[in-house]
Amino acid sequence: MKRTNRWWIAVMGALLQMCLGSVYAWSFFQKPIVDACGWRHTQVALTFSLAIGFLGLAAAGGGLCLQRFGPRKLAITGSLLYGAGYLLAGLALKWQSLPLLWAGYGVIGGIGLGLGYVTPVATVARWFPDRKGLVTGMVVMGFGLGALVMSKLIAPFLDVAFNHDLSWVFAGAGMIVGGIGFFAAVFLQNPPSPVTQVRRTNETKPQLLILIGSKQFVLMWLIFFCNITAGIALIGFQSPLLQDLWKKEDPTQSPAALAAAGATLIAVSSICNGLGRIIWGAWSDRIGPLAAFRVMLATQVAAFCVLMTVQSPWLFGGLVCYVLLCYGGGFGVMPAFVLNAFGLRLMPVMYGAILTAWSCAGIAGPQLIAQLKDHPGINISLYAFGLCAAILTLGFLLALSLRSQATCMGVIANRRNAGGREV
Repeated sequence: MKRTNRWWIAVMGALLQMCLGSVYAWSFFQKPIVDACGWRHTQVALTFSLAIGFLGLAAAGGGLCLQRFGPRKLAITGSLLYGAGYLLAGLALKWQSLPLLWAGYGVIGGIGLGLGYVTPVATVARWFPDRKGLVTGMVVMGFGLGALVMSKLIAPFLDVAFNHDLSWVFAGAGMIVGGIGFFAAVFLQNPPSPVTQVRRTNETKPQLLILIGSKQFVLMWLIFFCNITAGIALIGFQSPLLQDLWKKEDPTQSPAALAAAGATLIAVSSICNGLGRIIWGAWSDRIGPLAAFRVMLATQVAAFCVLMTVQSPWLFGGLVCYVLLCYGGGFGVMPAFVLNAFGLRLMPVMYGAILTAWSCAGIAGPQLIAQLKDHPGINISLYAFGLCAAILTLGFLLALSLRSQATCMGVIANRRNAGGREV
């Protein structure tokens, strides 16, 4: 293939990720679903938690199956399952069936997310060994921008077109994201490299058991978990916290104006989430993935310490955007981190396995904050942001301890990939 064609594959990977990233727009539907169906917020929010949980689990399975089935089949399956999740959610809202909403969007849609997410990242990494940080960051940037596209373009358009009928809004969204995702998935393929394709997945199973249980993998998983937990906890609460600050600053503001301010922060922070994936990914090509994680974690500790006592809504919004820049940066840097540590042949499997940290963080982060929020009289900002700062501090300390181990495991992985004996 010509060099220009690999950029087309990268663009299609980013387009697929943008469709899948619409899952981050769930908060757009949260309150309308509660109002329309009379369910509790915790019941409706469980749908999002299930989707993120099954995303990580399916990504791990997808990484194992990628060599066997190829990127095109997995990506097509993932996009169709995710689109089907929206369609089933539409039926669930029409019939007011909460279990169908959980099973459709949460389980089936989440499985589609996982299969679709891991595929373009691992595939593009094969095409760009010279710019792996930059290009994998560009691809996962699409996921970060998906919430903006859904919440500001697709969902509002469908809401007006179908006269605020949520069941049809979900059905229409499923057709759009599923159809566009299918189109993008058709173009995904591995480069013509016999070196990376001759070995079969089942030949790596003994190595996988050793590597997944290694100190290297465990530390990388925990670092990723800490970065995601703090960021995703903030994602779910940024709007109401900003509105509280604006209300203190100017008590005359109407509820509509406060809600608009919160929505604007969500939109801007989602852009930062997307840009962080390519900015940090590109910078990691210069300073290395481990160094990039150290900087992200350390600077976020400082940001959350300031957030504990901040009173200015403008400063709050700026710090939120920076945290989301680093949150997205973790997803932009991790593919190159895994590739450097475990080698090209094992990258899809190991990257899929490490995405299970996303599953755990997607449940732990929001639930930790929700537990605090259920106790009246507690200073949410102080305790929630203090807890996030502590989690990030732990991640930073783990990143410092990874210095000598990273080089050692990279050498071992390269020897294994070259067919050497187990060490």
